[in-house]
Amino acid sequence: MDGYAIAWEDGRTNWELVGEIAAGASSIARLGIGKAVRIFTGAPIPQAADTVIPQEWIEKDGNHIRFDQTRFSKGSNVRLKGTQTEIGNIILKKGSSITPGTIGLLASVGISQIPIYRAPTVALIVTGNELQELGKLLSYGQIYNSNGPVLKTYLKMLGIEKIQSLQVIDEPKELQRAIDTSLAAAVFLILSGGISVGDYDYVKTGLAKAGVRELFYKVKQRPGKPLFAGLLNEKAIFALPGNPASVITCFNQYVKPSILQYMGYHNPWKADARLPLAQGLQSKAGFTFFLKAKTEHGEVHMLTGQESFNLIAYGSANCLIEVPEICETMEAGELIDVYHW
Repeated sequence: MDGYAIAWEDGRTNWELVGEIAAGASSIARLGIGKAVRIFTGAPIPQAADTVIPQEWIEKDGNHIRFDQTRFSKGSNVRLKGTQTEIGNIILKKGSSITPGTIGLLASVGISQIPIYRAPTVALIVTGNELQELGKLLSYGQIYNSNGPVLKTYLKMLGIEKIQSLQVIDEPKELQRAIDTSLAAAVFLILSGGISVGDYDYVKTGLAKAGVRELFYKVKQRPGKPLFAGLLNEKAIFALPGNPASVITCFNQYVKPSILQYMGYHNPWKADARLPLAQGLQSKAGFTFFLKAKTEHGEVHMLTGQESFNLIAYGSANCLIEVPEICETMEAGELIDVYHW
């Protein structure tokens, strides 16, 4: 606080000004009784001083100052040692996210390095004869590869920089080479497409040949029913359906929490919020549904265009909502689990 440092005395009407202290001062004298020093924000308080009076409340007469004592009390505008943190206090718990705020906290107490969880290396394989890369003209029967850019963006949002990306056609030998190469290079392998039961779905067979142990295959959910998860030693493998909505749903509900858990986050599987529905909805019992939605003003709005091929809603969506398997209807105002991107 820019002002004047004093040793408080009830009833004293004025203090003699004997010097000034700027921020960064390294040598501070002891303040005598009835004395005051001009002081500036961030400066150390002189010995024996216990109060700072802001400069706008001071009346100055030569080298003496006075102020209205009824407006202040002993200890005003002084930060004591240990007020923020005392020796032995925990300032940051294991598993905390490193944000600009935590960086500031650490730096303020002189900590320049801390141990962190390493971000994993990730390999992506996007499969499909029909896929065309962005920037090239579509031929008849082709569609643009949207899953690759989506997955890369999600991974970068998680702070992952080492991403190996491959696009392969639906051909067993080429796919096998891609799987073997990716498993050798990464801790997490994410595949898109080729995991259902069609004649050109070779992913599950290719993973088995590579030695991947299946954890589960197919989930009672929509979109994203034909989801595969497996392990190879310490490596995690997720094969997502090729459908764009299935990719986004399965990544956010399964892959993202797994990566965050690997990186040391606590409770990454927990819903981000539980909010009231802005409107009622109808569902089909027997499946858990993940629907595109947007949170606004403390409510969650289900968006139109919930078909699994339809990406239009993602232009405004900022979350998924989870409709439980046993649910057939939900009324406006009912609480529902919300997962933000």
